Amino acid sequence: MKISAGVNSKVKEKKPIFQYLAAFTGTLTIMTSGMHYGWPSPSLPILEKMVNSSLVINHDEGSWMAVMPLLGALIGALIAATIVDILGRKRAIYITCFPFFAAWIMIAFAKSLPILYIARFIAGISDGWAFTAVPMYIGEIADPNIRGLLGSGLSSAWIFGILLINIIGSYLSITTTALISSIVPIVALLTFIWMPESPYYLVMKGNHDEAKKNLQTLRGKEDVDNELDRVSLAVKAQTQNTGKFLDLFVTKSNRKAVYIIMTLRGAQQLSGTTAITFYTQLIFNEAGDDISSELATIIYFSVQFLLTIFCSSIVDKAGRRPLLITSLLGSAVALFCEGSYFFVKTRTDVDTSSFSCIPVISLIGFVIFFSSGMQSIPILMLGELFPANVKAFALCLADMYFCIMATIVSKFFQIVKDSCGIDVPFYVFTASCLLGLVFIVLFVPETKGKSLEEIQLYLGGKTGREKRGEKTGKVEV
Repeated sequence: MKISAGVNSKVKEKKPIFQYLAAFTGTLTIMTSGMHYGWPSPSLPILEKMVNSSLVINHDEGSWMAVMPLLGALIGALIAATIVDILGRKRAIYITCFPFFAAWIMIAFAKSLPILYIARFIAGISDGWAFTAVPMYIGEIADPNIRGLLGSGLSSAWIFGILLINIIGSYLSITTTALISSIVPIVALLTFIWMPESPYYLVMKGNHDEAKKNLQTLRGKEDVDNELDRVSLAVKAQTQNTGKFLDLFVTKSNRKAVYIIMTLRGAQQLSGTTAITFYTQLIFNEAGDDISSELATIIYFSVQFLLTIFCSSIVDKAGRRPLLITSLLGSAVALFCEGSYFFVKTRTDVDTSSFSCIPVISLIGFVIFFSSGMQSIPILMLGELFPANVKAFALCLADMYFCIMATIVSKFFQIVKDSCGIDVPFYVFTASCLLGLVFIVLFVPETKGKSLEEIQLYLGGKTGREKRGEKTGKVEV
């Protein structure tokens, strides 16, 4: 009995280890993406101050430099949607390391603006590819009780990448920063290549033996027959008809999931988060506080990183909806305070020197609330809401939608700031947060603790079955 108890205890203790390792090494590609996205914040002020150089840029060229990865991500998402069910989730993820690495090398030795544009476009292709494959992979390998934690880790890795590039880029040259950054995709490749393939994908390909082996590795136990049967039934039910892009809109459950994702990603981007990420140092320069813009930027992203980790640790306990609602409400208040400060400073004769800390406090307040829900949960739910036969198309569509929205919002910020004043975009972002709050309250369901199969039952309108399943601990499929 003692030996048996010891073995059971050991198995239980190691249960999530490979799930954590697979999720962590996979999200290193997302961290690289964050570094590319955050690169304009410390780098654009350097490029704009250059004289007698072929790399000197103006505000408009800088704005296109900032959004270039978003345009590349449109292509990357389309490619990933085509090949992720052919190559597999694992291969699709580690292949992104090569263009990520190439983009950093091009940035390091660029002698002209077109080379920088091309490099950032290539990085965007990898980004769209990674943000299609990684959420899918994590959603399929994770236990329901830790899926929220692992899925939210995508945002934590992305924000850490933005923080890291702001720290390095604020104090080192563009060339040195790029060369140091190129190490990350190499580490991602060398670590993730050893991780197991998604059991869902292997079952889709009829490789049940390998799927069982990978489930045993991921769960840390030998007896996975029940889970393998459940996965097999779910995949069979979801893939009995070959998925098509139009199935996202023809099938009721898929259509409902698309509406939910569009609502979440739309509310996320219309809050202005990507524009603020691109222009953080510029915003703090405009504020004119005593604290340096570099230090304020590092504090901003440090707070965002820590709060995103905190959200990841509680999302499986607090639930998705409460965090989303709190996040948007607090973000709206912080953005309104930010806009009001700039309104008073630029449009009135009031001396704001005694209140110059307000924009820093307001933006940090925004990042605290935004990171407590809206930063990570929309990405987490990408891997939860769609069945296997259309998941690649869904994640492709969601990433394309994100890129279009983020590009529009970022260009909107630059154009409106230059033509109407910096206070105007912050007021628009405030109104957008309040509108998004209404839509989330009305349309976004709670997925906490539900298996991927239970979520599909809910989206299909089978709420009675789902409730009976929650009471008995079983789900009718």
